[in-house]
Amino acid sequence: MGITNDDVVVIQKGKNPGEPCCITVNCPDKTGLGCDICRIVLDFGLYITKGDVSTDGIWCYIVLWVVPQSSSLILRWSNLKNRLVSVCPSCIVSFYLDQSSTHSTSSPVYLLKFFSVDRKGLLHDVTQVLCELELTIQRVKVMTTPDGRVLDLFFITDNMELLHTKKRQDETLEQLHAVLGESCISCELQLAGPEYECPQGISSPSPEVAEELFGYELSDKEIRSQALSPDMSKLKKASVTVDNSLSPAHTLLQIHCADHKGLLYDIMRTLKDCNIQIAYGRFSPNSMGYRDLDLFIQQKDGKKIVDLEKQSALCSRLKVEMLHPLRVIIANRGPDTELLVANPVELSGNGRPRVFYDVTLALKSLGICIFSAEIGRYSTSESDHEWEVYRFLLDENCRFQLSNMVARNQIVDRVRRTLMGW
Repeated sequence: MGITNDDVVVIQKGKNPGEPCCITVNCPDKTGLGCDICRIVLDFGLYITKGDVSTDGIWCYIVLWVVPQSSSLILRWSNLKNRLVSVCPSCIVSFYLDQSSTHSTSSPVYLLKFFSVDRKGLLHDVTQVLCELELTIQRVKVMTTPDGRVLDLFFITDNMELLHTKKRQDETLEQLHAVLGESCISCELQLAGPEYECPQGISSPSPEVAEELFGYELSDKEIRSQALSPDMSKLKKASVTVDNSLSPAHTLLQIHCADHKGLLYDIMRTLKDCNIQIAYGRFSPNSMGYRDLDLFIQQKDGKKIVDLEKQSALCSRLKVEMLHPLRVIIANRGPDTELLVANPVELSGNGRPRVFYDVTLALKSLGICIFSAEIGRYSTSESDHEWEVYRFLLDENCRFQLSNMVARNQIVDRVRRTLMGW
């Protein structure tokens, strides 16, 4: 016996324009299910206005109210439903001991290569097409030639698992040709070869840049470099408290912090990576720019968190991940100016959705051309995190004097605000 996929995920659209849509997930529980669902919601460009989660450790019930983050967002609700169903454990009871068939294999990586005449906003326009087609960028290499042309290499996976078909490939190339127009010289799509597994030419940040980018604490230097002092006063008001007096079996985790895009995802991925299980949770609506969360949690062994050191470590980790989920700095790279954006990778290997999209959108809105871009992953000896790092060499031919600290602060501020949804 079991329930069908139509019952596992139910999406009820708002009765009137602008009203939130309600997403209900009703399925067997698994570790990190809430994180997986919030990542998909973020990947589809949706903002969670409020939410509830309840589980007995066997069955999970999640309700999220969502609205598009942008009025121009093209949303395919049926595709969203299919993606959500794909992360839910099977509801059909199996009588076979061998469960290997239920484990999905990793998606094949494809190389999208195009050669085009460069223009402002080109990289974002291509990224927007890929997002609308539900193609995930795993790695990218962008190079600009001296004669004003650009060679872009996108290593992508297909969330719909259809890129092996001619129809899906033709659709992708047609939409890219539509956005590139006559500036497109060539555009090819094929399975990625060894160059994806052994990337060449992606260098690590210098020790000084790495220290500023990956450091846990917000130093005065970093606050100044990010030009976010008005927002920092609000961010520092965040509080995370633990209470063991209200429930005999669960620890109550209470969170109060400034709202930002993907806040619930940041909290859920942190709890998932810390092996914390949520029995019940409520995510309250935005009030004066702040959010409140009440979460009844347990350790993986089903016990409350009574050890004071563990409580302190969890609260500190949550504060860092909520206050500073994305790192944004500008540094010198030889004679060039480089924008670096970093976010922690989940222990499962998943990166944060739509980062490349948001950064290229911010740079396009500032009228800044990207001379080169690349995505890489780095591990640091100081932390147990793996980081996904986006590196952009900025074109000096723009209205900003990139060597000027005020101009750099303006760029970092716009990028950070776009990423955080402020």
